[in-house]
Amino acid sequence: MRHNRPQKRILLALALCLSAGLTVASTIEGRVVGVADGDTVTVLDAGKVVQHKVHLTGIDASEKARPFGRRAKQNLSNWVFGKQVQVETDKSDLYGRTLGKVVVNGIDANLEQVKAGFAWHYARYLAEQTA
Repeated sequence: MRHNRPQKRILLALALCLSAGLTVASTIEGRVVGVADGDTVTVLDAGKVVQHKVHLTGIDASEKARPFGRRAKQNLSNWVFGKQVQVETDKSDLYGRTLGKVVVNGIDANLEQVKAGFAWHYARYLAEQTA
């Protein structure tokens, strides 16, 4: 039964990581097939199998029905809709959305929303953000 020890060690290490609240960073590559508002998109993975609802990390934008909400959505659409993107992520939120930085052609769409004035930065999450 010695051959099971490596598997048990791997499972134990995984359980410890999960219980410690550690996360594993990953990248989702795919095409943006939907823009819900100024800070949420839907990405169809490269295998064209799974759709990921992605909330842009560290920012917030007005909802569509609020002032500038439609303009925020349109600006984000101009940046990402129908384009190939990489989503750098390491967690999801309480609503099941993937939280991530959306990168299109090497440009951080999250940051572009803030720079254009259609979203604001959440300083509360600054320590969790990558450069």
